[in-house]
Amino acid sequence: MEVIFLGTGTSQGIPIIGSKHPVCLSDDPRDKRLRVSVLVSWDDHSYVIDCGPDFRQQMLSNNVSRIDGIVFTHEHADHTMGMDDIRPFFFRQGDIPIYAHKRVLKALRSRFDYIFSSENKYPGAPSVIENELTNEPFTLVDLDVIPINTMHNRLQVFGFRFKDFAYLTDVKTIEEEEKAKLNGVKVLVVNALRIEPHHSHFNLEEALEFIEEIRPQKAYLTHISHMLGFHADVEKTLPDNVFIAYDNLKITI
Repeated sequence: MEVIFLGTGTSQGIPIIGSKHPVCLSDDPRDKRLRVSVLVSWDDHSYVIDCGPDFRQQMLSNNVSRIDGIVFTHEHADHTMGMDDIRPFFFRQGDIPIYAHKRVLKALRSRFDYIFSSENKYPGAPSVIENELTNEPFTLVDLDVIPINTMHNRLQVFGFRFKDFAYLTDVKTIEEEEKAKLNGVKVLVVNALRIEPHHSHFNLEEALEFIEEIRPQKAYLTHISHMLGFHADVEKTLPDNVFIAYDNLKITI
């Protein structure tokens, strides 16, 4: 299985428009972060987790010519607003499967009504195949995926486990029975927004405590804001098995 970090930034990305913060002015390419997303591939199958406003750029940067579907963690704009840019995939492949909680599907229907509409549909609009997710395992082709239910302040968000790989973003709290679904995972990706506490995201301390509790072989931090600090500086402070993810990083599980 291969995972490409398409984007590792928070809702505004890095650099933030007009910001003079030192991290936003950094020359280190690892400090330039598009909105958070990953591409998970195995055999000849590829699925995107989340489809934010940088989706087009991410697909071009990684030469992605086919996706088998999109799996959504939740409905916030930085995770969904690239939906219109599935059009090239639709034109080549036909209807694109999407997988999401029923609440998220409802939000997508509202924002992108022209995609979901069946009446007088504009011929240039893409179409999707809706798959409603619950907190039960589901199958993508030949692989069973386990949803991990978490809370983003008061909003439910799904993380996902693909065999030995687990991806969690926008997490603030998680119940013990959901943590148990991560037992034995080899590679864990989890959000670490900044150094200071935040009301709806793990900060760095909380992310490291969570990683220590789950005990994966390796962990990667994502959904990062400029307030975490410079990539090079922060990574020097981390445990040996914890790394800061960066845009276009590829890992094999």
